[in-house]
Amino acid sequence: MIRRSILAAALCLLTTAALAQTGTQPPAATPPAATSSAAKSDITPAKFQKRREKAIMAADTDGDGKISLLEWEAFQAKRNVKGDPAKSFARIDSNHDGFIDRAELDAFFAKRFARLDKNGDGILTGDEMPGHKSAPKPEQ
Repeated sequence: MIRRSILAAALCLLTTAALAQTGTQPPAATPPAATSSAAKSDITPAKFQKRREKAIMAADTDGDGKISLLEWEAFQAKRNVKGDPAKSFARIDSNHDGFIDRAELDAFFAKRFARLDKNGDGILTGDEMPGHKSAPKPEQ
């Protein structure tokens, strides 16, 4: 339990540091009326990042706080992910040191969130999430 608390605190600090480095300001607080009308499925950047990072850091089997290519390949095989795991690893490993660390995950997920947030309101709604039942279906 303490480990999770420490992890949560570290994630908050890393997210703040990543935002400070990129010069990006978090979205302005929404008025209470707008917040209360938001659906429970709406996802904020912090919630999005926490979910994704938790899932991907499960690949860190040796617990050193970073993911090696071997750990990534095993993780992708376990999840039956199609495609070349080395390519996805290289895309996330922005400093090309052979490891994916939390700062690289923060940057990767911030970009992904911004790409998914079609209307730029700082919240992902169900229709903006890929694979969601209300998301628009691509033309066939």
